[in-house]
Amino acid sequence: MQSSILNQLAAAAPAGAPPAWIQYLPFVAMAVIFWFLILRPQMKQQKEHKNKLSALKKGDEVLTGGGLVGKIVRIDDNYADIQLAQGVVVKAVKSTIVDVIPPAGSKPAND
Repeated sequence: MQSSILNQLAAAAPAGAPPAWIQYLPFVAMAVIFWFLILRPQMKQQKEHKNKLSALKKGDEVLTGGGLVGKIVRIDDNYADIQLAQGVVVKAVKSTIVDVIPPAGSKPAND
């Protein structure tokens, strides 16, 4: 009985198997989606951050990764001296600077 059912199922199956590359198509599609949704935007953000750090200059008001806000007093290739308050200057690693705060008199971005 079982052999007759198996024979009928085998006869109903198509004669040619699909090409082997079709099996890998979902993996390729997932890799492409991963690239465009995760890796590409992250690389773009890293590039913008690197450009922002290279454009730092004395007098810029910055935000550090630790949440400190201050004004750059001196800057070199790896470090930045940041004045937090009158007479309080700290040395920070340049790569820990998260953002440059625009001057208070500047126009808001949404106007």
